[in-house]
Amino acid sequence: MKIFRLLSVLLDYPSDELLASLRETAGNDPLAFVEGLDEADAFSAVELQTIASFITTLLEADPMALQGAYVQNFDLTAEHSLHLTHHIFGEEKSRGPALIDLGEFYRSYGLKADEKELPDYLPVILEFVSTLWLDEARVFLADVAKVLKVLADNLEKSGSAYAPLIRIIEKQGSLARLAA
Repeated sequence: MKIFRLLSVLLDYPSDELLASLRETAGNDPLAFVEGLDEADAFSAVELQTIASFITTLLEADPMALQGAYVQNFDLTAEHSLHLTHHIFGEEKSRGPALIDLGEFYRSYGLKADEKELPDYLPVILEFVSTLWLDEARVFLADVAKVLKVLADNLEKSGSAYAPLIRIIEKQGSLARLAA
C-alpha cells in the first residue's frame, strides 16, 4: 500500500533529494496526492489531512533547519529513536537476536533488507508493511503498537511535528486489535 510507503519516506531523513522528490510528486496539492495513495481507504479524512499538512510544513521549511531538527529529534534523543527494538532492549545484547529474527521475517516475505539500516528502523518497517495487504499490515503493526505508543508519547512531550505521524501508524495497529 502506497500510503505506508509515503509514511516511510516522511519519517526518513529529509535529504535534499527526498524534499525535491516530494515537491515534485506532491505538487501544489498535497492532500490530493495523499488521498491518491490511500488505495484501500485505510485512513480517515482527518489522518489524510494531517499527513498532507505535514508535507506542506516540510516543503515550506528551510531544508537545513529541517535536517537539523530531524537529527535532534531522532538521532540525539534516545527516547525518540526510530529503531523500535531500542525502546524494548536498549543497548542490551538481547536486541541482536530480535534484529536477526526481524530481518529473517522480512526475507521470508521476499523483502531484501537495506544493508545501511537495521530492520527495526521504522521507515524500513513501513516499507515492509507497504508490501502487505491492509489486514496483514494492521496485524503486523499491532505487534509494535505499544512501542509506537511510547514513541508517540515521547515525541508529543517534546512538541515534535513527527508525533502525529507516529500516532496515525499506531492507530493502524490498534485497528487490528479492535477487529480481533
